[in-house]
Amino acid sequence: MSETPVPLRIAVVGGGIGGLAAALSIARAGHHVTLVERAARFGEIGAGLQLAPNASQALEELGVLDAVQRTAVAPPRLVMMDALSGDQVTSLDLRSPAYTERFSHPYLVTHRTDLHAALLAACQEHPAITLRTGHTVTHAEQDDSAVHLHFAETATELTADAVVAADGLHSRLRQALVGDGEPVCSRYVAFRGALPADRMTGRMSQHAASDAVMVWAGPRMHLVQYPVRRGELYNQVAVFESDHYTPDSDAWGTEAELEERFAGTCQAVRDALPLIARDRRWPLFDRLPVDNWVHGRIALLGDAAHPMLQYLAQGACQALEDAVALGGALGRFTDPADAFTAYADQRRERAALIQTNARRFGEICHLEGMGATLRNLLFASREPEDFDDVSWVWTPFPASVPIP
Repeated sequence: MSETPVPLRIAVVGGGIGGLAAALSIARAGHHVTLVERAARFGEIGAGLQLAPNASQALEELGVLDAVQRTAVAPPRLVMMDALSGDQVTSLDLRSPAYTERFSHPYLVTHRTDLHAALLAACQEHPAITLRTGHTVTHAEQDDSAVHLHFAETATELTADAVVAADGLHSRLRQALVGDGEPVCSRYVAFRGALPADRMTGRMSQHAASDAVMVWAGPRMHLVQYPVRRGELYNQVAVFESDHYTPDSDAWGTEAELEERFAGTCQAVRDALPLIARDRRWPLFDRLPVDNWVHGRIALLGDAAHPMLQYLAQGACQALEDAVALGGALGRFTDPADAFTAYADQRRERAALIQTNARRFGEICHLEGMGATLRNLLFASREPEDFDDVSWVWTPFPASVPIP
């Protein structure tokens, strides 16, 4: 161990939210970073995302929280509605004294591109970070002193003291190192996008004006809505289970199924359906937790390490936590293998718990019949200022928080 480690040369593979956050955290720990991204230019696709207080804390530690807050929205409440009856099931008051006493950072909602842009700008401004686009990693070779990355576009290899694989759900490096096959398809699909807030009319305009995060839970489907980008855009995500899923076909989770699954919902949800983006469908995948995040001088991070379903809204949050933990470990250890081991030991259990509990919450959200009735009765007994069941998710380890 050393308080002033010799600067290492670290390569980060993947220029998404996790990769950029990792590069920034590593550089802030005093090391030189080369980040390689296979796309021709940096960018983020998708729509909105939720940043619970654990993510806001990570962003503060990375030095970008102020930049993110300039475009993000701080919703006053999280609200679960019954998608069939239109009745409120439960809510959490994010501006209550109970929230501010328990959590030291805000709950934010933002557009993915805005968060990505803030991280990218911080990386571009940092003198110890080099960004390279158009570099697709084909394989990595490591020896006792270095890792050598090889690319599809060039015969020139990149040599680094260590490598962080932040290359997402379909990580090539994970496949080579872990070899656990294809991701697990949940048979659920999402249609999502953000539209100008002034396009929300009727009952939907009332929800949009409230700035709340609205979750409309129904049998094998749900709708999520909230404002992003200073309230100028309204994010909508419709999720449902397909009856026509087959692993060898892409002809499932169609627009026709979307309409069919939501046909029996309340008027407010049906009013929202025509305004949900249809240009792309997003099949939803995760993986089972694994213990082997570290392979010598190569470490996995974000979705490459622990892809999860979105039902706890923690995918990006956990990648940000990874980045902060990794930078901290690389600031304490001179040997990258020791730092990677410390990082994985800090993060593995928590990420696995959130992976598995995301599946469980999805099942609870999508209950039907008597199961949904009992869920609603149970949740209705909660107080809006009761955060006991979510505090373990919203408080990063190693804080002392009860875990289910």
